[in-house]
Amino acid sequence: MTSVFAITASRVFDGQSFHQDAALIVDGAKVGAIMPQSKLPAGMKTLPIGNGLIAPGFIDLQVNGGGGVLFNNQPDVAGIETICAAHARFGTTALMVTLITDVAVIRNIAVDAGCKAAANAVPGFLGLHLEGPHLSVARKGTHDPSLIRPMTEDDLAYLENHAGHFGLPMITVAPESVAPDQVRRLVASGYRVSLGHTDSECAAIDAYVEAGATLVTHLFNAMSQLGNREPGLVGAGLSSAQLHCGLIADGFHVDPVTMRVALAAKQGPAHIFLVTDAMSTIGTNSTGFDLNGRAVYRRDGRLTLADGTLAGADIDMLSCVRFVHERLGQPLEEALRMASVYPAKAIGVTTKGNLASGQDADFLILSDDLDLQSTWIAGACAYEAEDDRRKASA
Repeated sequence: MTSVFAITASRVFDGQSFHQDAALIVDGAKVGAIMPQSKLPAGMKTLPIGNGLIAPGFIDLQVNGGGGVLFNNQPDVAGIETICAAHARFGTTALMVTLITDVAVIRNIAVDAGCKAAANAVPGFLGLHLEGPHLSVARKGTHDPSLIRPMTEDDLAYLENHAGHFGLPMITVAPESVAPDQVRRLVASGYRVSLGHTDSECAAIDAYVEAGATLVTHLFNAMSQLGNREPGLVGAGLSSAQLHCGLIADGFHVDPVTMRVALAAKQGPAHIFLVTDAMSTIGTNSTGFDLNGRAVYRRDGRLTLADGTLAGADIDMLSCVRFVHERLGQPLEEALRMASVYPAKAIGVTTKGNLASGQDADFLILSDDLDLQSTWIAGACAYEAEDDRRKASA
């Protein structure tokens, strides 16, 4: 492909609305424009896809692994590259590689890997999401309780010193283990602070929102629930205009009825956005893996510890979009926004999430049946389904 070319399709979704019989102009690594096919300049190199849909690339703010790699088990640049490539096969063009609760030495190694991945501009790498260890044991989920601990001054100084070096920095904390002043310092150094794995009452959340927390990690899971007299973090997240809420739409982590209620109840301008919370199994035939010395089993679309506790998710972002559209009845454009526009806003990325002129040329091509045809990152094809089909038939 030349540095400037057009891709034509029966529909182009720019993040807000559909353009019929349109062309997406790609100018190097950026979006040039969207225009009617009839107005394309004469002689422009064109890739026609016929019937189908061009849409903004998916953005996933919680990815623990993929392609056989769990970041906690392989916290290096090669691991990050494998995870990003695995999720590109399902339409994700930017992701936050997530390290769950672990010992400090693993955190340090992971942060060093994130710094190198950012310096090397690994395709699809957006930054690191540190999910723990400063959480609540009462709402530990699959996190090892022996590794959960309060945030110390040394922890905070380390995080402050490394902010901005490993891509976008994001951290999940619980009020039980982190003070509002610590959140304030994290935000001042550039972190997007998410609240999760907490048993806090709704009223206690206010101080953390005032300190700058702007997200809720996997809404409904591993947190205080919405009750008739105590709204919990769920109630705080749904009623707050400032809190963007991640949602795992696999049908196991949250019941579809509950998801519909949450989508109807959420107060803006913050939104509910999709996350996968994906583990190493994505893109593989693996039957399980090891997490902090504990076996995780893969069965019937679920990942669980031996006691049945959900241990991350076995779902990709395109499947989440399909679930929201087909099972929850959300319009296709809203399902697509939940995987692109809304996570971009939640993490503060201004160059991704839509296909306006000047944005990063991160997009995907879907069939009318929402099958992925190809994934493009920075104007280059990162994955093409036809390649997999050719390999399968060889």
